[in-house]
Amino acid sequence: MTGSEASPSFRLAYVPGVTPAKWVRIWRERQPDVPLELVQSANAETPDLLRRAEADAGLLRLPCDRDALSAIPLYTETTVVVVPKDHLVAAVEEVSLADLADEVLFHPLDDVFDWEQPPGRPAIERPATTADAIELVAAGVGLLVVPQSLARLHHRKDLTYRPVVDAPQSRVALSWPEERTTDLVEDFIGIVRGRTVNSSRGRRPEPAAGRRDGAQSGGKGQDKPRGGRGGSATGASRGAKGSGRSSGGAKGTGGGRRGTAGRPGGGGRGKPRGRG
Repeated sequence: MTGSEASPSFRLAYVPGVTPAKWVRIWRERQPDVPLELVQSANAETPDLLRRAEADAGLLRLPCDRDALSAIPLYTETTVVVVPKDHLVAAVEEVSLADLADEVLFHPLDDVFDWEQPPGRPAIERPATTADAIELVAAGVGLLVVPQSLARLHHRKDLTYRPVVDAPQSRVALSWPEERTTDLVEDFIGIVRGRTVNSSRGRRPEPAAGRRDGAQSGGKGQDKPRGGRGGSATGASRGAKGSGRSSGGAKGTGGGRRGTAGRPGGGGRGKPRGRG
């Protein structure tokens, strides 16, 4: 595995509709010395971006080339149909593909669904982008089926959307080239999977040398008697060795804390009261 020192920053590609803000915030809290650079890219272009090492990892929509890239599915999006607000579909809570069979449905060139057979009636021409298709929906020319995040991304006051219950769904995944699984990639995997900073599978920053040395020297220093408390503990230990009865030494120590060191019985009676 290549160490995190090979990259002074972490470049994260993400496709339209995906919002990495939460994960970016956690990264900046945990890795304040490693800047995270966001690179927005089209879904079809993101795998090539990763293969060319122009990003360390990417948030994209499946499927992707699993021979060249590793991928961890993160979540599945609801599929919706975007319609004008005065369309009949706007009057219902959800629809099926059969309900849209007589509608013109746009199938843009950047469509993220792997349709076996695109539903609805085909448009005369395929829009170049989802944004272009949204404009055509607003013009009343047809409808558009997209992941809900894209419907929100291209929100317009004159449009609305409804879930399509039996349509294909888009799965968002974190992907990266397997041969470049760096420490920083592992750190980001831990973040998107919800691991805490203390997780046994996560990497924790190494403590500073000064702090390690201080902790070790502090541990040794605790073995040395300090002041009266340390001296009485040592005395109790020697007393226990001299009598050969460790339990008696323990009683004497407990009694000594209550000012009754000369009365073994008093030390025994003092313990239950101390516990209560």
